[in-house]
Amino acid sequence: MKRFAFFLVALLLLQVFTEALQPAGDHNSSEMDDLDIEASLLKEHYMHKKINCSYACARRCIKSSRKNVCHRACKTCCARCHCVPPGTYGNKSVCPCYAKLKTHHHQPKCP
Repeated sequence: MKRFAFFLVALLLLQVFTEALQPAGDHNSSEMDDLDIEASLLKEHYMHKKINCSYACARRCIKSSRKNVCHRACKTCCARCHCVPPGTYGNKSVCPCYAKLKTHHHQPKCP
């Protein structure tokens, strides 16, 4: 009985040492693909890509008659939504968050 227990412990220690000595890159490719996909989804969900709000809003408000008001509202919306629709008017379907923001009077906040 003692020999069997000693053999079992030795076998388990041998397995632990062989796993510890294996290089970190010996993972199954499907496992790595799954991990990469999961990491990218988490990154997209929690981290927004950086956008230059000043530049994007200057481009958006270039034809506005009240550039300062437009630029201020656009920068607020950009900071919250991390996107600005292309063009000088419309195209709000590209950035739904930008389109949903409203003022206290329930009018569209973002130009």
